[in-house]
Amino acid sequence: MDFSKLQTTSKVVDEWAYPQGAANRSGLLQVDSAPDHKLYWEEYGNPSGEPVMFLHGGPGGACAPVMSRFFDPERYRVILFDQRGCGKSEPSVAVAGPQVALTHNTTDHLVADINALREALGIDGKMHVFGGSWGSTLAMVYAIAHPQNVQSLILRGIFLGTQEDLLYMYQGNAATYEQAPFALSEPGAYVTYPDEWKTFVEVIAPEQRGDMMGAYKAIFDMVPADDAERARQLRAAMAWSVWEGVISNMIPASDDAGKFGEEAFALCFAQIEAHFFANDLFLAPDYIIANLAKIAAIPTHIVHGRFDQVCPLPQASRLVANLEALGAKPATFVMTNAGHSAMERETVLALTAIMDGLPRMAG
Repeated sequence: MDFSKLQTTSKVVDEWAYPQGAANRSGLLQVDSAPDHKLYWEEYGNPSGEPVMFLHGGPGGACAPVMSRFFDPERYRVILFDQRGCGKSEPSVAVAGPQVALTHNTTDHLVADINALREALGIDGKMHVFGGSWGSTLAMVYAIAHPQNVQSLILRGIFLGTQEDLLYMYQGNAATYEQAPFALSEPGAYVTYPDEWKTFVEVIAPEQRGDMMGAYKAIFDMVPADDAERARQLRAAMAWSVWEGVISNMIPASDDAGKFGEEAFALCFAQIEAHFFANDLFLAPDYIIANLAKIAAIPTHIVHGRFDQVCPLPQASRLVANLEALGAKPATFVMTNAGHSAMERETVLALTAIMDGLPRMAG
């Protein structure tokens, strides 16, 4: 039988509108002390162009140069930066450990970091704020705190961060998995990715699977006493990271986890996510929905993959419904035939079209 004509990827290939450019400049900006948190940042595009603040996902996902390709380099000045504890920012969870790199690492700190970066780079007016997944959360939280700085919000893969959102991805049927691994007892991403779910669940002992996030967090919080404990911690970080990485695409590349399967990335990504999730994202319950009126006047553009299993579509639908209830219908709401990743072909095309079509900023 010949299966060679079946679609094997949903990722963008050669559909980018703009080539990969080189960074104009980059640097490390110290934003805190004890520990001395320093943010790694890069600038792309037109140094005199309309500023775009790019907020990566995770938390802990870090940036990559390819993320600058959503934007017309003649029009936009694009700022990419790695949030505290990950990527090339210092100290890194992977190098310094969570006890150091997760100190002073909260949502309020990240919001303050955006303003520090604005000031250091001479952005004194409004800017476009572009974020996906956790980056959409942070973008909205930033806009709620500083609406005067935001020209427009461009949001992908909406993440509202409620407990039910997290349970869908990390808990699913884990509590009863040992007895009934194929039971559809609870909603969850496991329904679509059963093989990958098996790997994620089996890191945790059956008696601890009633709270998967808590069980993983306990492993991450452990200070390893020997090589066996270090190996256990790394295995858990890799499982957490690869689970999210694989299910981020509508057509998963199960044989290639990409950056999610790299040890340094996984250690940062998994431990920072677990830290934020254990603390309810350092936000009051349903914080974004409760404060939407503060950003109702900001033009908001939303792109969400219909088949997203990391941040399921109802999160975007709920956001849109609440904006509409305030008389603030989003400027754009596009449901793409895609999964979660920003690198899904249909999502890349939609986000690029939005950026190309934004009204130009005055001045």
